Amino acid sequence: MDEDDLPRRRGDAADQLSKESLDSYSQDELASRIAQLEAEIARVKAHRDKASAHRLAADALFKPKATL
Repeated sequence: MDEDDLPRRRGDAADQLSKESLDSYSQDELASRIAQLEAEIARVKAHRDKASAHRLAADALFKPKATL
């Protein structure tokens, strides 16, 4: 079984980031962090869309043929 197929473990990076205090960050550091998070969101969305397209293609390939 591939590691990507395993359930996500609790306490992943996104969960840890949401609990981190932002008090010590400067305005520039916060702007940089936002840019990095937006880039990560775009990467995750692209992966989700690719996986969805792959699933649709597989479903179309293995879908039983309709008989008339």
